[in-house]
Amino acid sequence: MADPVSAMCEQLVKAVNVMMDAESNQRYRLEALKFFEEFKEKCLFCVPCGLQLADKSQTAVVRHFGLQILEHVIKFQWNNMPQQDKVHLKNCTMELLTNGTFPILEEQSHIKDALSRIVVEMIKREWPQHWPDMLKEMETLTSFGETQTELVMLILLRLAEDVITFQTLPTQRRRDIQQTLTQNMDSIFTFLLSILQQHVDEYRRLSSETSREAKAHCRVGIATLNTLAGYIDWVALVHITNDNCHLLEILCLLLSETELQLEAAECLLIAVSRKGKLEDRKPLMVLFDDVAMHYILSAAQPAGAGLLEVRYTFLKRLCQVLCALGGQLCALVVSLIMNIPENLNKYMEAFLAFTTHPSQFLRSSTQTTWGNMFRHEVLSKDPVVAQMAVKYLKAAMTNLVKVSETGLQINCNMKNFSNNMMSFTAFRAQQGDVARHACKIAPMEAFQIAGEWLQYQINTPLDTGNALLNTIFICSPTAKTGEGLCSMLSPSARQWDAMTTFMESVMGQLFKIVDKEKLPVDQGMELLQAVVNYEMRDPLILSCILSNLSSLFPFVLHRPDFLPQVFFKLFPAITFEVVEESKAPRTRAVKNVRRHACSSIIKMCRDYPEFVLPCFDMLYTQVKKLFANELLLTQMEKCALMEALVLLSNQFKDYNKQKAFLEELMAPVTTRWLSEDMRSVLWEPASFLAFIGADQVVNEPAAEDQMGINRSRISFCVYTILGVVKRARWPANLEEAKAGGFVVGYTPAGAPIYRNPCAEPLLGLLPNLLNLIRTHNSLFLPENMARLSETFSRAYDVMDVEKNLILAISQPTMDMYDSPVYKSALERMQGFFCMLYDNCYHVIGYAGPALQQDFYTVEALAEQLVGSALIHLEHNPLSMQMILGVFMVLFRTTVFHKEPLKNHLYSSLFSGLSQRLNLRWQIINQRTNMCGSDDDECSEENQVTQEMLEDRLVRLATREVMDLLCDCSTNVWVFSLGDDEMMYPVEPCFDLYLCSVCLQDIYMTLLAISFNSLSWRDTTNCQRVATQVCWALLRQVAGGNLLPEAVTWLFASVLKALQMHGQHDGCNAALTQLALFIYDALRPRYTELRAIMNQIPNIHLEQLEQFDQRTVNPALQKVGEKKRKDQFKKLIAGTVGKPLGQQFKKEVHIRNLPSLFKKVKPSKDIVADSEDAGLVSLFEPDHDD
Repeated sequence: MADPVSAMCEQLVKAVNVMMDAESNQRYRLEALKFFEEFKEKCLFCVPCGLQLADKSQTAVVRHFGLQILEHVIKFQWNNMPQQDKVHLKNCTMELLTNGTFPILEEQSHIKDALSRIVVEMIKREWPQHWPDMLKEMETLTSFGETQTELVMLILLRLAEDVITFQTLPTQRRRDIQQTLTQNMDSIFTFLLSILQQHVDEYRRLSSETSREAKAHCRVGIATLNTLAGYIDWVALVHITNDNCHLLEILCLLLSETELQLEAAECLLIAVSRKGKLEDRKPLMVLFDDVAMHYILSAAQPAGAGLLEVRYTFLKRLCQVLCALGGQLCALVVSLIMNIPENLNKYMEAFLAFTTHPSQFLRSSTQTTWGNMFRHEVLSKDPVVAQMAVKYLKAAMTNLVKVSETGLQINCNMKNFSNNMMSFTAFRAQQGDVARHACKIAPMEAFQIAGEWLQYQINTPLDTGNALLNTIFICSPTAKTGEGLCSMLSPSARQWDAMTTFMESVMGQLFKIVDKEKLPVDQGMELLQAVVNYEMRDPLILSCILSNLSSLFPFVLHRPDFLPQVFFKLFPAITFEVVEESKAPRTRAVKNVRRHACSSIIKMCRDYPEFVLPCFDMLYTQVKKLFANELLLTQMEKCALMEALVLLSNQFKDYNKQKAFLEELMAPVTTRWLSEDMRSVLWEPASFLAFIGADQVVNEPAAEDQMGINRSRISFCVYTILGVVKRARWPANLEEAKAGGFVVGYTPAGAPIYRNPCAEPLLGLLPNLLNLIRTHNSLFLPENMARLSETFSRAYDVMDVEKNLILAISQPTMDMYDSPVYKSALERMQGFFCMLYDNCYHVIGYAGPALQQDFYTVEALAEQLVGSALIHLEHNPLSMQMILGVFMVLFRTTVFHKEPLKNHLYSSLFSGLSQRLNLRWQIINQRTNMCGSDDDECSEENQVTQEMLEDRLVRLATREVMDLLCDCSTNVWVFSLGDDEMMYPVEPCFDLYLCSVCLQDIYMTLLAISFNSLSWRDTTNCQRVATQVCWALLRQVAGGNLLPEAVTWLFASVLKALQMHGQHDGCNAALTQLALFIYDALRPRYTELRAIMNQIPNIHLEQLEQFDQRTVNPALQKVGEKKRKDQFKKLIAGTVGKPLGQQFKKEVHIRNLPSLFKKVKPSKDIVADSEDAGLVSLFEPDHDD
């Protein structure tokens, strides 16, 4: 036998060398791999070859392959091996552990890992039943040296991972091993702690000598800590807190050992993060004692070493330990399990040190715990926490400032820079939320800090910073800052930005939690006066000034005479320009200032309309002056000012007065919108394209100025209609509405029926708006696409901004705020189409709830909506999202429930959606199943991006369709079939109107959409629809006369979905429950379901027969609901598909051993057990009472 083994080993060594040689030919490498795999599967002497190759006389690569052979034998041949061969392999493996390795510092880590895997594979198959002394053998093995001790630690760690973490065993074997581990956990922990203590002591004794022996003991200590980490996560808490928390004490002491502190912190983190009963977790609070806290604080002290990677990683773990400790404290104190620790101040000082650390990650890690403490109903009232809230707010002043120029130099790569800025943006939002909670604890102190910071910024000269560095990081060759102006990275801009964020967080809470009598009105008005008087021509700083003006505005409620000064500050900002009468496009910063000013006015008119109403005439006069020059404001800015006026007009509380004002305000738009010229443009696609210039070739930018004016006029009309329908309302108070003439009647239920003062002027504009929507949808037809000029051939493509939003690609957080925004003719045209399309549909969406019965009673409204909003959708990729949002708003409106209108819209909408979605998902499924083609690399990226975009659009549309279906689901009262006078509430079900006979086709369409969507490649949608929609729809018609073909299709659709999505636990549970519902409800009347079940692969026909009989005749045998569900799940298990990564994987079979932990069922024979029960003795005369 020796000769063939040696010969085979020589061939295996050659094959291994060919495979691992980087210069080997690919064909030779594949042949060697094939030879190696065939050897493992077919050779009869794998074990002797594996042992020979694993000998330490071989190279590390060959040894590793030898160990792989042994592992393969155990995994796939163990069940068929004779007992003596198993014993031989086990003994040889133990010999390898004892004598087959090099010293601990010389042995390769992958060799140790392979050895530990072999032992664990044997343990998983034989322990504890056939290998009861395994733990003793492992303990004995540690006496042979540091290498063997480390191997034992690796074995125990991997065993815990396989059994507990990854659960790679059959249920019974896993249960046997886990319960045996649990029974022996006291001895295991004692063993681990003794090993740790022994080697740490030796390491400390020898560490001054820096000898190899000291490093060996250190390596064992690290391995032991890693093993402890694998057990601390799941063992009973009593093992962690045993012996007065001796384990935690050791871990705290090890924090002072540089080589062991990281692993000790990992163990400590896992221990402190444990969940469970609060009483069991209380001993963990021993870490708040002076000694433990001293070691934790001492370990965090050397800040200079934090620049080293290992040291920084340790600080992250230590920070997480403190966070977890804070979480335990919050949980225990709120439940009165323990009192607030006496040295809480020491803990919070340490926590504050991490909050002020230069590392943004460490600062960010502390925010959640700070928020929990500041929100805590007990801790937030503690004086220590109140003091810390003030210190936190002062620290936030530094943390809120964007990364400095010095920090930027570390990340010159723009991608890294953008990622860092996105990370900082999220961090700042997180900090702002915590600052708001801190302000609740100390509102006056927070206001004082914010006020002093604002005064400091106002009095500090402007610092624009290093212009060259700013230009580099703005990353634009054309980016240039105006002389004396800031960029986003200028010191002044960063400080103003941080202060503004802080002010918004503080002021937002101050006015909510402080009584009006206690508000610091004088100090607030002093700050507001300083803001109003501060003159600034830098757009970035001016934008911050406007934000502070809005934050401080509520103080004006106590000084009404100051209101005009606020508006005199805002109106110049609406027309702000850095360079007056410049023909160059405005920079983004300038645009933001103008929009900011408009938004501030809208916010004031929305939030304080009664207070601002006395200034209405002044505002109206100012707006008229601005409107006199058509080019002074953009269309969006004009509409923003109009919206502010409409909001104020709602306070007239007089229907006729408000209606007259709205008619006057909209008069220019009405005249232009209803003109014959505009009507001819809006009704005809060719005329529309000519009017906006989309059919013209543009070579010079000036050549399209006239067409740009035409587009702006259309945009202004639509913006105005949208602003009025969105803002105009009747008074919220019923008495005021009746007195003002807004109430026109009452419903049968007694609810008032209102009329909107904007209804009459808007309804006159509606026909042209609907025709504009119809024309826009017609633009995607091939004949109209052909009319586009070469310049605008891609005018209907998705804009980059929209594309990034759809693909969930984050926008750059740093933009070229100081560069003029030059847009090409194509980009302007794309923006026009996008804006026009969105706004037109938004008008329809707002019209329902705003105009109510005036809108829904428009003659032939359903036909007009279908003929405009729902035509030619198959040509427009973005149409579904907008339409679905609009119709969800319409369907929610109470007065929408008019049968003819609902009938027409439901039918047209859902039938179109069904066809569209089915077609798109077929394309996606085919694309997914196809193999990749060898296209040109230059076009491959664009193709992939386009496919991703289409895929994402379909997924978004699918989810919005399901949102719409779920929105149709309402809590209703269902009449009993037996008695019309009896009603009973049921679970949420679909609108009964859909169940009526007149809408049977629509209802079947909804069923088709829902059950078809189960098999689309969208697991989120599948789980949601299976849980919320499918059965809610089907149960309404399950008792009717469904066609057998329909029943077969419904049930098969669920099983098909299981084949595609059953690998996901959530989908599996939802689909199994749905299939069981269908089988229970329909199987007694439809034998076709049994025929489908017979076709399931690997189904047990006898079990199916029993289950089927109980379904048809429930009285035969009563089975618990859970047990019955489990039986059904086993029956249909053959339909569940496997993930791609598991489809071609060779299965590992581990046999169950005789169980050691069988539960003894109590005997039901009372007579047989009467003697043991002692019943007779109870009735004896001498029985002791």
